Amino acid sequence: MPLMTKSFDVCIRGAGIVGSVLALQLASQRLRVALVQSPVLRGDKAHADVRAYALNQRSRDVLEAVRCWPDARNATPITHMQVFGDQGGQVQFLASEQASKALTWVVDVPALEQHLSEALRYQGLVELFDTPQPAALTVVCEGKASTTRKEWGVEFDAQPYGQSALACRVECEKAHDQTARQWFAGGEILAFLPLEGEGSSTCAVVWSLSPERARQLQGLAPEDFQEALREASRETLGAVRLCSDRVVWPLQHAQARRWSGKGAMGAWVLAGDAAHNVHPLAGQGLNLGLGDVQELVHILSTRAFWREVNDPKLLRQYERTRKADFALVGGSGDALQRLFAHNHALVRGARNWGMNRFEQVPWIKQWVAQRAMGTD
Repeated sequence: MPLMTKSFDVCIRGAGIVGSVLALQLASQRLRVALVQSPVLRGDKAHADVRAYALNQRSRDVLEAVRCWPDARNATPITHMQVFGDQGGQVQFLASEQASKALTWVVDVPALEQHLSEALRYQGLVELFDTPQPAALTVVCEGKASTTRKEWGVEFDAQPYGQSALACRVECEKAHDQTARQWFAGGEILAFLPLEGEGSSTCAVVWSLSPERARQLQGLAPEDFQEALREASRETLGAVRLCSDRVVWPLQHAQARRWSGKGAMGAWVLAGDAAHNVHPLAGQGLNLGLGDVQELVHILSTRAFWREVNDPKLLRQYERTRKADFALVGGSGDALQRLFAHNHALVRGARNWGMNRFEQVPWIKQWVAQRAMGTD
């Protein structure tokens, strides 16, 4: 007697953070989920993971709903944010001004992934696979280099920034005081993100610069790199000590032309970096991906009883809503990157003047802060 093929409501291709959270959220709605791991997630990684993400209140809500929000040591609340221009411009945000305990939280990626892995082990409605499984709906969460998106002929409009991100972790001479700091200078953007909770001096570094300079800095002896980093951060936290590998990757602004559809494989949608990429300067990459999760789960969980999960009307609604949010968030970040990448003297003067004027208009600051915090 032939074996019966197990039936799934949703197949998620990609078991990174976005795919794993989506699987747990859908399972909480009693949907049967097949979660497909990519080879890179099944195998050993070449380097220790140095990633850390700034997550807003909406993203925290999504993770808390599946009980995967890390503890205080691995989700550092940001109470103060400082942004420095290259000609005296400066903007700062305080959580106290927003009547909040935190502007955002810097979450350690390895800790978050461990929580998700544990949760998936105990969720009986999610099954892990090495290959795609038949399902009513397929959600592609494979990242910006998604092979499925390419195989299905979905066009991906990518605009390289001519920059690479260099990421690492450092121990600073001074405590970070739960303050996120960012410096714009000469077309480069350097960010220090606090890690390991209150009282710590450990920071995650993300440095956006030309590919040539990124490779040069990556290859420097540790003591030379530390000196370059100390100078670029204007000695704000004193001397720094490198305590991780240095990882480099290219940056781009990108968006898939279609985020939903139906073909020989059935109904599908894109989510996370498979649908969109943004510059890290505003820290919104994973927030956008978890926003995709929140919207798709909302649409599927509130659908009329007679609609299936692969109903084209529902999937088009998801696509319209998420494209609109990406246009606002991704477009704003793209405009800022291009403004600060311009090195003409008049542009430098104008943008630093603009930063100082922005600092003096409380209602605009509050709107921007609440939008970034996910509390608007």
